[in-house]
Amino acid sequence: MNLNKRERADIGKGVSPWCWIPTLYIAEGLPYFAVNVLTVLMYVRMGVGVAEMAFFTGWLYLPWVIKPFWSPFVDLMRTKRWWTITMQWLIGVTLAGVALFLPLPFFFAATLGVFWLMAFFSATHDIAADGFYMLALSPHDQAAYVGVRSTFYRIASIIGQGGLVVLAGILEETLGNIAGAWITVFIILSAFFFLTACWHTFILPRPAADRATSEGKSAGNILKGFGETFVTFFRKPHIWSALSFMLLYRLPEALCVKLVQPFLVATRESGGLGLTTTEVGIVNGTVGVIALLTGGILGGIVIARDGLRRWLWPMAISLTLPCAFYCWLAMAQPTDLLGICMAVGLEQFGYGFGFTAFMLYLIYFSRGESQTSHYAFCTAFMALGMMLPGMAAGKLHDILDEINLTGGLLPQGYVNFFWMATGCSVVTFLATACVKVDPEFGKKKGEKG
Repeated sequence: MNLNKRERADIGKGVSPWCWIPTLYIAEGLPYFAVNVLTVLMYVRMGVGVAEMAFFTGWLYLPWVIKPFWSPFVDLMRTKRWWTITMQWLIGVTLAGVALFLPLPFFFAATLGVFWLMAFFSATHDIAADGFYMLALSPHDQAAYVGVRSTFYRIASIIGQGGLVVLAGILEETLGNIAGAWITVFIILSAFFFLTACWHTFILPRPAADRATSEGKSAGNILKGFGETFVTFFRKPHIWSALSFMLLYRLPEALCVKLVQPFLVATRESGGLGLTTTEVGIVNGTVGVIALLTGGILGGIVIARDGLRRWLWPMAISLTLPCAFYCWLAMAQPTDLLGICMAVGLEQFGYGFGFTAFMLYLIYFSRGESQTSHYAFCTAFMALGMMLPGMAAGKLHDILDEINLTGGLLPQGYVNFFWMATGCSVVTFLATACVKVDPEFGKKKGEKG
């Protein structure tokens, strides 16, 4: 359908933000969880070794690590609206590509390549969608709809880590074919993105402020400005202690995250809990995610009351020590699903509570000139801090699997691995001890400590 310039400008005028914010932020969340969560369980269920799975899926974090380096060019070329819709079409294509390659003998290499493209498209979609949100809404409406935005991203988290995993488990049992179950899941995801892209083509507004900024700018000028911003970031006070905190604060969780789902589905003979895919979706993707979000909300409330510095150490302890629940699960190997849900839920609640301090510290450190760009660098280091330990986690598991610390009384690999991850709490504590935080940062104005 050909539309003239005026007709195109009228698209989305007078449409309530409720018509596009929910779908926009579900579309922002789903590919992230498909790339970083679904891949882990899918590859393990398809017979890929833990070490290979962790190493190669760890590389899928890379687009989010390097996202700040190409985000200026999204501003330079085309509109945020164009980038948002185009990325949704491309994500739909890559999701269909995963479904196409899964039945093939070389599915692991082929789907990894497609997932990497999907990760790049998803990271670019993050840049464009968040920018579009700010351009399409007035400052008042941005504040009014921020809760809607975050709620639907959280819904995407529950769908991506819980609902889709439960669906895959049901399909595995119904079809009797693991590959067929996951093919169906990715076909459904692909269809959702094609429908979403069509919807957004007609419903997203065309704000006057949403335009390419190439006028008066060139790639060379942008690179020069980016370089200057990069230099000022590394000249900020306490930069090295801050980088250590960004990279190491989440080390125990970064190690665990790639192996929790393989541990839950591994046979009891190999040290796992022997859960079905459906049960993993309930335990880790539903109960765990809800507990994670609850911990994060509570963390925000207490920091708003007392400030970041008051809660920095309690949150560091909360983030790290609950990893010991996985140690208990690996040693006891309980069969009670409720008990497993409680242990995983408590660990995820502690992680969500402790993660709040991390995100507030990134905002704190980014303050000053070029705050937006500096915050983007901080999130890049955050992603790198998850990527590198996750890549090594599978190999560490295999090494520790060969070490007998219990005289043959317990399965080795997961017990030893989770104890090692819990022991890395010391690294978190050392990184926490080095950072400097203003005692008033995070408190509501007028609050007294």
